[in-house]
This record gives sequence, C-alpha cells and structure tokens, in this order.
Amino acid sequence: MNLPNKLTIFRVILVPIMVIIPFLGIKGEIFGIPVTYWLIDLVFVIASLTDKLDGYLARKNNQVTTFGKFLDPLADKILVITAMIMLVEMAKLPAWIPIIVLAREFLVSGYRLIAVEKGGKVISASKWGKLKTVTQMIAIILAFVDLNAFGACFNGNLQNGEFILNLAVTIMMIVQTIATVFSGIDYMKGEKELMK
Repeated sequence: MNLPNKLTIFRVILVPIMVIIPFLGIKGEIFGIPVTYWLIDLVFVIASLTDKLDGYLARKNNQVTTFGKFLDPLADKILVITAMIMLVEMAKLPAWIPIIVLAREFLVSGYRLIAVEKGGKVISASKWGKLKTVTQMIAIILAFVDLNAFGACFNGNLQNGEFILNLAVTIMMIVQTIATVFSGIDYMKGEKELMK
C-alpha cells in the first residue's frame, strides 16, 4: 500500500478518535475554551491536512489508485459530516446545515456513480465545489473553538472577541451552505444527458 492511501486510511481512523475525545472527561481550559474543544479541533485540522497531502503525493509520485479514488472522497465526507453532527450535538450548529450538506453528498455521489456507469466520465469539482471545501474546513475549525451558537453574533450580547469569532463562523457556514447548494446544481447541469 502506497503512502497516499495510508494517509487516507489514517484520516478515517482519526474520525472515531475525534468522536471519543468528548467522552474522556478531560478537564481544563486554554484561553477560556475547554481543552476538549481544542483537542477535537487539532484532530480535525490534522485530518484535513492529510486530505490535501494524500492527493498531492498521489499525483506527484504517480500513485493514483482505484482504492484511493474510492476511499479519499469517502473519507472526506465522513470527516466533514461527523464534525458537523458533533457541532449540532454541542448546540453550536443548527441541524439544517449538515442536512443540506448530507443531501448534496448523496446527490453528487449517486450522480458520479451513474456518470461512470454510463460513460466512464468522472465529473470534476467546480469552482463552487472548491469554495465549498475551503469555507467548510475553515468554518468547522473555527466553530469548535467558538463557545457560542451559530448566529449568536446577531443577538447583541457578545463581547468583541466572541463577536468576531462567532460572526466569522456564521458567515463561513452560510457561505459553505450556499456553495454546497450551487455545487450540487453544477454537478446536475454538468451532465444533462444523465438526467434524461
């Protein structure tokens, strides 16, 4: 097994570790934020970096494999959806955001399967897809260290630092949700023949 595939598997392994951290009963705070949140965020950041690294290494060293093509996007989806569900459970994120993300992932994955089956054509990511990925990662990273719920910046009760962080999370989440919807539409428009 090559290094890119090992990194992808490592990313999948990091997901349950991220989920287990809240149950470890870790005490303490750093800058007023629970250590637990920092640890979850650290694991998420490491997992996100492996996503960029495995793709880069696979292309650079000509180590693109069928296994990697299958597992890499699946590992990304598992990581993002898990993180968002955790944020919903922590009351930091409304459920409708991961619902939209999940619906889009099912739609695009099904669409890709049909595209490959009908013509062997893989639909590449659009500018909306790339915007979705970047804003999604930033939003999730910031959300884990934000002590307030999505949109709390609009209630007028937050102090300067809290307000700025929550505003950044809220804007990034909104942008990633819009990009998620439009990237899904782009996939559908990309291969109109499939819809017929």
